[in-house]
Amino acid sequence: MKLYLKVWRQENAQANGGFVNYTLDDVSPDSSFLEMLDLLNEQIIEDNGDPVAFDHDCREGICGMCSLMVNGVPHGQDREHVKQITVCQLHMRHFHDGETIVIEPWRAKAFPVLKDLIVDRGAFDRIIQAGGYVSVSTGSAAEANAIPIAKNDADVAMDAAACIGCGACVAACPNASAMLFTAAKVAQLSKLPQGQTERYDRVVRMVNVMDGEDFGGCTNIGECTEACPKEISMDFIAVMNAEMIKATLKGVS
Repeated sequence: MKLYLKVWRQENAQANGGFVNYTLDDVSPDSSFLEMLDLLNEQIIEDNGDPVAFDHDCREGICGMCSLMVNGVPHGQDREHVKQITVCQLHMRHFHDGETIVIEPWRAKAFPVLKDLIVDRGAFDRIIQAGGYVSVSTGSAAEANAIPIAKNDADVAMDAAACIGCGACVAACPNASAMLFTAAKVAQLSKLPQGQTERYDRVVRMVNVMDGEDFGGCTNIGECTEACPKEISMDFIAVMNAEMIKATLKGVS
């Protein structure tokens, strides 16, 4: 395959970025999108250029590092055929010979570009640091069936825990809202016995930090769920809102 690439290049956070055009020949349709970028970087290095910086780690759809906009879509999802994937799971067979592909970093004020296709997602880290954990003593690991948990609660907690924090929900949202990410992390712990002690303090702290970052407000458009590679449901946003109401009624602030 021969591909024409328009790649966002930006030297650092203070520099003005712009698109640079590249032509790439002999791309295997069986290669992944990140392998295609590796091939591009090999070509750039051979020409004594600066390779394109992009995030990656596990390349198995688990870590959430490979956050890219491909042709204006988070993770480059083909919504008719290849939904709920990360960039590393996107294969070049879903593109056509001679196609032009536009590759950008996440576009959100809360995710400033550090270099080329890499953005700073530290805002997510700060939300987690505010309450996305259990700090009370829960003792050593118990036998799996020692703590009775209703199956529905366990299922909901597992569904919420599937969030990999990639940021596709923010990138897809017209308002760059982080509600889906925050709601998943709140709901995951609120459904488990270990999370009950800090339940209401947790949601208040996490929402307050989220509101203090440069994220926009949620208007229930639903693009977040559509872009999410783990199909995190918008229902979790309703769960988080309910938790906030309960916390307010209990006087937690």
